[in-house]
Amino acid sequence: MRELTMAQALNEALREAMREDARVFVMGEDIALHGGIFTVTKGLLDEFGPERVRNTPISESAIVGAAVGAALTGMRPVAELQYLDFAGIAMDPLVNQMAKLRFMSGGQATVPLVIRAQQGAGRGNAAQHSQSLEAWFFHVPGLVVVQPATPADAKGLLKSAITCEDPVLFIEHKMLYNSKGPVPEEPYTIPLGKANVVRPGKDATVIATAQMLGRALQAADTLAEGGLDIEVVDPRTLFPLDLDALLTSAARTHRVVVVHEAVTRGGIGAEIASRITEQIFDELDGPVARVGSLEVPVPYNPKLEQAMMPQAADIVAAVRRVCYTGAGAR
Repeated sequence: MRELTMAQALNEALREAMREDARVFVMGEDIALHGGIFTVTKGLLDEFGPERVRNTPISESAIVGAAVGAALTGMRPVAELQYLDFAGIAMDPLVNQMAKLRFMSGGQATVPLVIRAQQGAGRGNAAQHSQSLEAWFFHVPGLVVVQPATPADAKGLLKSAITCEDPVLFIEHKMLYNSKGPVPEEPYTIPLGKANVVRPGKDATVIATAQMLGRALQAADTLAEGGLDIEVVDPRTLFPLDLDALLTSAARTHRVVVVHEAVTRGGIGAEIASRITEQIFDELDGPVARVGSLEVPVPYNPKLEQAMMPQAADIVAAVRRVCYTGAGAR
């Protein structure tokens, strides 16, 4: 099977969706001739023209507001925010408009739009361009929240997001755009709300999102050398959350570690840990552990940035702790 980068896979998803449905168009800062800050929209202007590949002003509120209006009037916009850190500027159209209009209209109005945004640390972009803020939006009823970790998942999930009748926040990690992986050549979709057991195992479950999936797999390799067989699960979508898959894995292994790049406090890991504990407490051999970043703004210094973020060694330590084979993790 061919290999694509995540940026190429996302570009292919957009291209296919725009060919299949004339209502689909893309909009955002520098997405036309420039092809976007991470080249995801490269070449779309040549094929689809300026009516369907629209540059916008540097105004997140205007971008999201215009996308909401377009969706309400029959279009299917895919709007890009260069950094999810800037979503705070657009919280009213994001949280008070697009997430609530279908409910407030009794289903008479739908808001079928996708907001693509990238987040995460590791690139030296410092405190205002590197945060992991998925928990902000997971908390809001009415929003679908997607967080792919591989090129194949990114393409399949974006195709599904574009056809969804509810608004989707599609969160891409900036350090994964150049990551390569197998992507089928034929068109396909991946259903929203379906987790993926990336690596089967029997001794403990590691639930990991976005960039942390790769580090969880590294940790599983290290732990295998010591005789521990680790199952690694990627939720892929945070809402709808495939709780059944997570509970099934946790009940099979009886030990769970949840890993995300955001700070541990108030993160998605807290919700997952709570749900597992509430629903299958008797199946667990110990408390669910969480691994996240240190509770500091993201440093600019590359060594400090890496020290702030969870590493494979932190996941190894957490698994050993829940398996009672070593000291704890942060």
